[in-house]
Amino acid sequence: MAIKVYKPTTNARRNMSVTDYSGLSKVAPEKSLLAPIKKNAGRNSYGRITVRHRGGGNRRKYRIIDFKRNKFDVPGTVKTLEYDPNRSAFIALIQYEDGEKSYIIAPNGVKVGDVVISGETADIKPGNALPLNNIPTGTFIHNVELYPGRGAQLARSAGNLAQLMAKENGMALLRLPSGELRNVPISCMATIGQVSNTDHENVKLGKAGRKRNLGWRPTVRGSVMNPNDHPHGGGEGKSPIGRPGPVTPWGKPTLGYKTRKKHNRSDKYIVKRRNGK
Repeated sequence: MAIKVYKPTTNARRNMSVTDYSGLSKVAPEKSLLAPIKKNAGRNSYGRITVRHRGGGNRRKYRIIDFKRNKFDVPGTVKTLEYDPNRSAFIALIQYEDGEKSYIIAPNGVKVGDVVISGETADIKPGNALPLNNIPTGTFIHNVELYPGRGAQLARSAGNLAQLMAKENGMALLRLPSGELRNVPISCMATIGQVSNTDHENVKLGKAGRKRNLGWRPTVRGSVMNPNDHPHGGGEGKSPIGRPGPVTPWGKPTLGYKTRKKHNRSDKYIVKRRNGK
């Protein structure tokens, strides 16, 4: 998909761009694959805000996505390519030969009418899902499982892809979109190709209202607050932080402060961290 730019009729339009959705199917979503979304505005089960600056936003329904791709050796035809308000990638409605329908993350280059299949003997072409053991080394993949049967967790957002680097001792070495090199069990499923909507990163929102439509409320910098509201606040004019490093409103280190556990059980699977260490 291309990026659509408008004439600068207003200040917001001057800096705004949107994804061109002309290549998507102009149909309503499959009703049997919709589920309601309950808004909680960043609150946990106790009703306390655990993620700030969330709330509002357009009403939307969840599209039930098949991340497991465990309907093996049954060809499915791509009926529609659709917009999904819950993710940056497009989704594809698949109808299998037995009549069952499901949504999958649409791979880049897949068109309406194409046939996709999952299984050990599937061809190496975009949209087909195979165990990592059956995928040739060097292949670009997405929608990768971390644990067999759990469903895809890696490389799912728009334009993302991972690369299968090597296979040995029952593990597959992947280069993830972040640059991290990680081992994954060789029996995990993955989909061939790149995730659709590769131009998503080039979209410019242009105005605050579009951010509100996405469910984000305004953020105020700590440095413009008073000292009783934030540790960064106070001072005459534009003042520095006044501390060894930036902190949260509650005084905890932030912005680059490492929060990963020092002895995480998945450390043994990570060959190279995304920061090069």
